[in-house]
Amino acid sequence: MLKVAVATLGCKVNQCESAGISETMAVRGMTLVPFDAEADCYIINTCTVTGRTDYQSRQLIRRAIRRNPAAAVLVTGCYAQRAPEEIARIPGVRIVAGNAEKARLSDLIEELAAGKGPEVHVGDIRNEASFSLLGTAVFPEHTRAFLKIQDGCDASCTYCIVPQARGASRSLRPAEIEEQIALLATRGCREAVLTGIHLGAYGRDLTPPTDLAAVVRRVAEAHPIERLRLSSIEPREVTDELISLIGSSGIVCRHLHIPLQSGDDGVLAAMNRDYDAAFFSHLIQKIHAAVPSLAVGIDVIAGFPGETEAAFANTLRLVEGLPLAYLHVFPYSRRPGTPAAAMPNQVPETEKKRRAEQLRRIGAEKRQTFAERFIGMPLAVLVEGRKEKSTGFSIGFSDNYIPVACGRICDANRIVRVMPESFQNGHLIGEVIHE
Repeated sequence: MLKVAVATLGCKVNQCESAGISETMAVRGMTLVPFDAEADCYIINTCTVTGRTDYQSRQLIRRAIRRNPAAAVLVTGCYAQRAPEEIARIPGVRIVAGNAEKARLSDLIEELAAGKGPEVHVGDIRNEASFSLLGTAVFPEHTRAFLKIQDGCDASCTYCIVPQARGASRSLRPAEIEEQIALLATRGCREAVLTGIHLGAYGRDLTPPTDLAAVVRRVAEAHPIERLRLSSIEPREVTDELISLIGSSGIVCRHLHIPLQSGDDGVLAAMNRDYDAAFFSHLIQKIHAAVPSLAVGIDVIAGFPGETEAAFANTLRLVEGLPLAYLHVFPYSRRPGTPAAAMPNQVPETEKKRRAEQLRRIGAEKRQTFAERFIGMPLAVLVEGRKEKSTGFSIGFSDNYIPVACGRICDANRIVRVMPESFQNGHLIGEVIHE
């Protein structure tokens, strides 16, 4: 019986796919072991969104080879799709498989066991038209499950390598989404997160076409699970219908993650984003007016080519003035093969780091300010298996994405009502008032 270990880098879509890969391996009679254990086969599901994730992918590959030099090392994911020959040159790698080949990984492993390899299995992802679900998987280390309902991206942001690694946008049919969420619920999941590479483009490729709001409404009306959360959505795809659904539904979480990237119109144009700062500001204010308790998180890139001090100041001014719950901040990463990589006026690394740190400080202030609004207001908290370090209390997340320490130890994967009393170490802390 083959022992297989899986490691994952990158986005929630990769996590979904790794969970599906793991389940497929188990169904085929293989034994799943931790990545740091000795295995017969190591699978590294890579990311390539930044230069650092490429580096981290190579580190994981080399760690697996050191752990068991005789093992078969199989590398898949976005870095494998983008640079297969680069990965194949690493001594000890037996198979490189692209994103479209992930569904075949168990077959490839069995072929390796029969003595085949080394091989590169990477097709042209731009020709991929079918949606690959890779099965519905249990997430034993999470209280929530991520369901991939969309893959690929048709946008052309000048900094982003992801469309080259994921191909064109393609979607899972609404009936299958409902079936998969119901199946997750039967397996004990309390919360499902709908995710995709370009989630807001969901349904445009289907016949007949549909959209994200329609499928969210369908799931909400069927009510197959207690909570439904949405992952990142582009600004122009946050529709009035979607906002209304979040405000009125009993299961759709009060949480949106909306990439900003920059608060300067010149930088946004250079990024080939399809909105300006005024549009983004109006959108966030509209969401806040419609559902004041909704948490809005944003992505911001620091140090894009040509970002002057004045342009960065525009970003700071915009972010500081908006009712946000948190920031995800990324120093710009130069990706070969993207238009931004060839742009003049590249910002020095030290300056990118300085700007990123300034944004992160604002993000920490926003997180605390948003959380403290709910002191004295009961929150429904989905308890996780981990504990808050300073107190040892069970920790979980409210539906509007606030981390909450529950005042005592509670069973994981239960929704409890907590009355927050204070904010400490990045969490609300309160007492359980109902289970």
